[in-house]
Amino acid sequence: MHEFLKAIGFSNLQTRKELKAILSSVENDFFIEQRTTVKENVDYSERKKEFGDNIGITVFGEINEEEKFEKEYYYPYFEGTGITSYADIILEKRMEKEMYAGVCEEMKVGVSLIFHLQNMIEYRREKKLGHIKKNSISVTLSALATEGTILFPIQKNELQEQRSQEDARNRMMLMSAAKSGDQQAIESLTLDDIDIYSQVSKRLNTEDVFSIVETYFMPYGVECDRYSIMGIILDIKETKNLYTDEELYIFTLEVNELVFDVCVPKKDVMGEPQIRRRFKGNIWLQGRINFDII
Repeated sequence: MHEFLKAIGFSNLQTRKELKAILSSVENDFFIEQRTTVKENVDYSERKKEFGDNIGITVFGEINEEEKFEKEYYYPYFEGTGITSYADIILEKRMEKEMYAGVCEEMKVGVSLIFHLQNMIEYRREKKLGHIKKNSISVTLSALATEGTILFPIQKNELQEQRSQEDARNRMMLMSAAKSGDQQAIESLTLDDIDIYSQVSKRLNTEDVFSIVETYFMPYGVECDRYSIMGIILDIKETKNLYTDEELYIFTLEVNELVFDVCVPKKDVMGEPQIRRRFKGNIWLQGRINFDII
């Protein structure tokens, strides 16, 4: 049973029989289906069913010679809104399944973000037709979380806020230059990291780490698309799973200047969410590639 079914409101699934009934409804009562030819005479189908606003389950499988659907895998999804990044994106097929992972080289975060690709068949179709070029691609990231914690915001005056934004912009420019091989930029980043480490070490003697670090984006566990995050809440929406009536939060977060949506069960959020407070949790990162046709 997929761990993040809980994140879209299936917390009370207990048996394989219950799961099988839900997956059967996706296979036979889907709201959208897309097909692609992976090999000669081998067609694959991607079937989706919504169980609430922008949440649902995708089932992927092969269409056999008798035009019957044979399920290969499934996963819960949550579709985000807006554009998260225009940074360079690399897409790689996973070894064991007809499934793709995306790698986003986002300078704002400082690490390569790896996400599960939601619109795999659309990507394969556009690639086959030759409609893809690097400067025409953007990504909309979204995330599922099974639980989370609400933290108070860090108090900053207007001058501190401006200085923080300026430091972030300068660091992003240095990282971009360092990526291009600029030795001076590499040295500047190294010295900045040493200074930051020294300052944080001193402050930790008298302060809590969450009063120093406002947001973060860190790999979590051994799965490449799992992250531990803390972000500023920009917007809060409430929705529910129409199948289970379980209530969900959808938070729009700013994490290291990246903006994306996170879906999490309402009953598993500790604290009272408010705008400008912070959300802390472990997420499964997903993403949808947006294509501009030539």
